[in-house]
Amino acid sequence: MPRAQPSARLALLSAYAVAEFDAVHCSGLDRPPEWNRAIERVVEPAAELLPGAEWTVKMHPRGGMSWLSRSRVEEIDHDGLCFRYRTWNADGNPSYTDWQWDIVGSNGAAAVTVTWDVYLKTLDRKLLAGPLRQRQLRKEVAASLTALDRATGTS
Repeated sequence: MPRAQPSARLALLSAYAVAEFDAVHCSGLDRPPEWNRAIERVVEPAAELLPGAEWTVKMHPRGGMSWLSRSRVEEIDHDGLCFRYRTWNADGNPSYTDWQWDIVGSNGAAAVTVTWDVYLKTLDRKLLAGPLRQRQLRKEVAASLTALDRATGTS
């Protein structure tokens, strides 16, 4: 069966130290609220970040409602600096987003590419919540990458 086409595909670039990718994004999930203001808190961290590991965060974008978001590691490649995971609303809605972080480093710095494919499965998500959330994500991802860049002292 062919894979469904995403409702949206976006990519943003930033730069920060390669070592920070491992420290901030792949070694634990207690720090994302420090650099992603839309994440209010980590509700249930993953014990280890290995394929299949899951975690839950409380999302609360500025000016919006809050919800619990579940995530599962699909792939983590420390050598190739690639991290893929899937997120979905903990309320049971079948819509989901596939995320991928790719890093290309040189001389202690790196170009970070974050892409996300949104799969909206229900009418309410397709017509209302999905388009609104996609607009928010563009700003949130850019702000998160800027915050990571600042936190690593490369800017």
